[in-house]
Amino acid sequence: MPYVNLKITREGATAAQKAELIAGVTDLLVRVLNKSPATTFVVIDEVETEDWGVGGLPVLDYRARLAGPTTG
Repeated sequence: MPYVNLKITREGATAAQKAELIAGVTDLLVRVLNKSPATTFVVIDEVETEDWGVGGLPVLDYRARLAGPTTG
């Protein structure tokens, strides 16, 4: 009985995109591990960007650092 917890930042994933993630993860478990879709659970948690950190920084600051200086 697989349980998969996906965590994504809350940035506008649509219901259709979430459904595709759920179907894709379920299909992967069926194909690779021969698990039953009927007993496979996929949960998607959306996390606010200010609550997600990467490289010691809030995710938006991290992305800004990766993008480099802006000209304007």
